[in-house]
Amino acid sequence: MSLRGKKYWIVGASEGLGRELAVALSTLGVELVISARNEDRLTELASITGAQVLTLDVTNKEAVRFAGESVGPLDGVIYAAGVYTPVNAADWNSDEVEQMININFMGAARVLAAVVPGFVEFGKGHIVMIGSLSGFRGLSGALGYGASKAGMMHLAENIHADLYSSGVKVQLINPGFIKTRLTDKNNFKMPFIMSAEEAAQNVINAMLSDRFQTNFPRLFSWVFRGANFLPATIYYKLFGEKWGKRR
Repeated sequence: MSLRGKKYWIVGASEGLGRELAVALSTLGVELVISARNEDRLTELASITGAQVLTLDVTNKEAVRFAGESVGPLDGVIYAAGVYTPVNAADWNSDEVEQMININFMGAARVLAAVVPGFVEFGKGHIVMIGSLSGFRGLSGALGYGASKAGMMHLAENIHADLYSSGVKVQLINPGFIKTRLTDKNNFKMPFIMSAEEAAQNVINAMLSDRFQTNFPRLFSWVFRGANFLPATIYYKLFGEKWGKRR
């Protein structure tokens, strides 16, 4: 598969993984449309990549619908938009939790609703959804984020099942920790943390493959995938909140 000359819409391109994907894909000859809420960052990125800027708030259903009509014919869409704030159920922050669900999960559903029907009509297209290793099973301190990513990952599986033989390529890519403004909020050591540039190259390698699902870093991903096979009593003893320390 060659990406040169293809047109991709990256949603969530203003910083972090989305930004580095735009830079890397532009060097491969991909025509880009880049979206996010921050127009200044998008304009700066466009000066580097030559991308078309389409400022967008994915929480606005009508704005997403209009953007889908404005973007024109596409070869692919990459949903990389996401927000993260550490939240524990014992210190529930409704605004933060709802924002993560609204952007990370509902935003993906809105954007895909705007482009998938066109892909289906023409029997071709490429859907790339950026999930997270944290979406495989519940983790302490990941309220909102883990749930929103799990929902998005299941959404990708549903779309893949529905469009399996349609000619539309669907891919789910689940990174581990990436060094960004968002992970800077964490106050714990993050195993196997990688730069956004390194993560972007992993995503592009996955896009060029025929795999539906790619998890990286591979060794770290085995921990999360393996945890799915642990009985709940054992899993939560290992990964649940240690309330003795909290009190």
